[in-house]
Amino acid sequence: MNYAKIIDQTFLKKEASEEEIRQVAEETGQYGFRAFCILPVHTQLAKELLKGTGVKVTTLIDEPTGASSHLQRLAMVEQAREAGSDEIELVIKIDDFKNKKYEAVAADLKELCRILPTKVIIGSGYLTDEEIKKASEMVRETGAICVKTATVDDPLDNAELQEKAKHIRIMREAAKGILVKASGAIRNLDDVKVMLASGADIIGTSSGVEIVDESKGREGVAKKETWRKIE
Repeated sequence: MNYAKIIDQTFLKKEASEEEIRQVAEETGQYGFRAFCILPVHTQLAKELLKGTGVKVTTLIDEPTGASSHLQRLAMVEQAREAGSDEIELVIKIDDFKNKKYEAVAADLKELCRILPTKVIIGSGYLTDEEIKKASEMVRETGAICVKTATVDDPLDNAELQEKAKHIRIMREAAKGILVKASGAIRNLDDVKVMLASGADIIGTSSGVEIVDESKGREGVAKKETWRKIE
C-alpha cells in the first residue's frame, strides 16, 4: 500500500519560520502526501512551494474549538480561498454543539462548506459516543467531503489507541458516503493500520515521513525535531 497517498502531512506550529515551512513542504512534495495541512498564515507560501507536486494545500480554520462567530469564520474561509487553499479543515462550533444548538451549528457548516471542499473537525475528544454519532450525522448532511476526529489541543491526543479507534468506528457508521479522517497523536505504522482497519480513509499526522519510511522498511530520514511534533 502507498501510505503517502492517504496521509495529510500536518505542520501547525504557530511561530514557524519560513525555513521550517519550506523544509516540511519540501518533504511533503518529495513523499507525495495527499495534502499539506497548515495554519492560515502559511497557506500562500505552502501553495507556492507545492505548485506542480499534486499535493493539496489544506488550511485549518478556527482551531481549537470553533469559538469564532459565523461572520469571522466566513472571513477566514474566504481568506484561505484567496490565498490558494485547495480545501479546508473547519472545526465545528463545539460549544454550541455541546449546548444542543444544532440548527445554528448546521447552518454555519452548510454555508462554509460551499466555499471550498471541507473536512469538518468534530473535536471527538470533547464528545460522548452519542455526540460523536450525532455530529457525524450532521456533518454528512452539510456538504462536507469528510468528517475528522480532532485537531490541536484536543483531549483525544491523550486517549488510548483503542479509544481513538472506537471514535472512528462510530464516525464511519454515522457518516456513510463521506470520508473519515483520523488524527490525534498518530505516530507510527501500527497506529495507522489500526485507524484504517476501524474505517478511516485519511490519516492526519506530523509523522508522515517516518510512517512511510517504516512502511518501506527504512529508517526515518532523521530523528524528528521537536518543532515538527505538532498536529
